[in-house]
Amino acid sequence: MATKEIQLASDKLPAHLQGMEEGRGNENVKTDSMAIPRLKLIQKASHEVDPNHADYVDGIKIGDFYNGLTHDNYGSELYAINVHFKSEYVVWKKREFGSGFGGNFDTMADAQEAVNNIAQQQGTNPEHYDINPTHNHVLLIKDSKTGELSKPVVFNLDRSKLRVSRSWNSQLQMKGGDRFAGLWQLKSVGTQNKKGDSFMILDVAFTGWAHEEDYKRAEELYTEIEQAGSI
Repeated sequence: MATKEIQLASDKLPAHLQGMEEGRGNENVKTDSMAIPRLKLIQKASHEVDPNHADYVDGIKIGDFYNGLTHDNYGSELYAINVHFKSEYVVWKKREFGSGFGGNFDTMADAQEAVNNIAQQQGTNPEHYDINPTHNHVLLIKDSKTGELSKPVVFNLDRSKLRVSRSWNSQLQMKGGDRFAGLWQLKSVGTQNKKGDSFMILDVAFTGWAHEEDYKRAEELYTEIEQAGSI
């Protein structure tokens, strides 16, 4: 006789939980206690478009915005509220020497010290590592069909994308009011460097002021980040 399969969970909120107070048990879980998703602009060299790599994502295209934690693919265009900003220095081992993340630091001096320590511990050359000035934008992505806001996501902009990041920061300040008061459209745009290599960059445009409920949600997130002291 076949054994009846036991359903351990349901995607739909059951009747006995509907209408109850939400979030109990999570009172002490703040922004610094969670893994915040990171938004990625997919490039030619991204692992997600390499069918032979473990991180390959079926159907993803160069120029798509991709959430590495939730695996949401937003395509080449999305809308977002920019809630918070932080500049830092990120250490990466160069690809030709094995690649790998070496940490993020508040100052160039701290990052260089970390590189020297890692190289000494591993018996490698400090020149095998890059230190990238990086701008971190904390976003709330707004679904263009449902109007719902996503969980917070960090968008790291470095190298060629730093110019766009600085421009975005300038536009945010010139608009006046809180950083998180407006809604922005993000698009991926193709370009080339002096060598003729093509890659994707970011284009941002102000679309209007956030609805009151979206503004309040962004304000709550901003306060959480400020109280935690980190993104």
